[in-house]
Amino acid sequence: MPPFFSICIPAYERVVYLRRLLDSIVIQTFRDMEVIINDDSLSDLVFDLVQEYQGVLPIRYFRNSPSLGTPANWNNAIGKATGKWIKLIHDDDWFTSADSLQVFANYAATSKKFIFSAYANHFEDGITPVEEKFLPGSWRKKILQEPMALLAYNVIGPPSVILVERSIAELYDVQFKWRVDMEYYVRLLESLKAYAYIDQVLVNVGVSESQVTQSCIYEPSVELPEGKLLLEKHGERRLLNIWVYDAWWRLLRNMAIFSVDKLQQFTTGEWPAVIRQMVVDLSKTPQKLLLTGAFSKSFMFVSYLKNKSLISRKN
Repeated sequence: MPPFFSICIPAYERVVYLRRLLDSIVIQTFRDMEVIINDDSLSDLVFDLVQEYQGVLPIRYFRNSPSLGTPANWNNAIGKATGKWIKLIHDDDWFTSADSLQVFANYAATSKKFIFSAYANHFEDGITPVEEKFLPGSWRKKILQEPMALLAYNVIGPPSVILVERSIAELYDVQFKWRVDMEYYVRLLESLKAYAYIDQVLVNVGVSESQVTQSCIYEPSVELPEGKLLLEKHGERRLLNIWVYDAWWRLLRNMAIFSVDKLQQFTTGEWPAVIRQMVVDLSKTPQKLLLTGAFSKSFMFVSYLKNKSLISRKN
């Protein structure tokens, strides 16, 4: 019989973190699992570590040659899963307690195929306090009504906090680097129109300066091409939702995109008229006022009302 859980770990060199994760799996009270390690490393560090856990955990180890990079390595790990449920978890994250998998298993008994839990950010600098993240009540319906609202605030969190039934065919889109998890969640929510949320911290997320998150946030060379791809893939009509419009407003504001020329500098092809006009509206707004949240929101709302007619309803 197939295992209940396939714990899929895309690994790359970081054996100190990976050991922490594997140790958190060793102590789990729920034991019906397989552990798949898909190694993107150039060295043998991960392979050597895995040998220590053979016989302790039901590990299946695979080495990519050549390296795939993220998120292709994630997809490759998922593709090797044989379990009923897939638990992708990054090598620098780990389970909070010995009962984490048991709690996930309890929720898997519901009819929902997409499950996620609260989590805790642990900052590797050793100074920043632990930051627990729960799904705000005001967002529980919002992400079903318009999943693209996750662009404003990814209230689900990183892939390590989610659990999906193996029957789900969706994979992470390798065209994305920074918005890859959010875009995946959008597709899941749109196709399933349901989720189960566990209001309990089951996963610890390691946060360090070396992560993709730190190198991509508000970086125009990453944010703008991926944002444009989101519009092309999911349609500009999403901007009819005020939360999505506001997310774009804040994104452009925080990257100081105050001219159409600068908008075009990082991408190819023409941007939708509504985005171009939003940039014009930002350029006409006193920048000192944009730094104040209440003022920025007010100008955004005026821009939204003025530009709604530019949003294509055909996408």
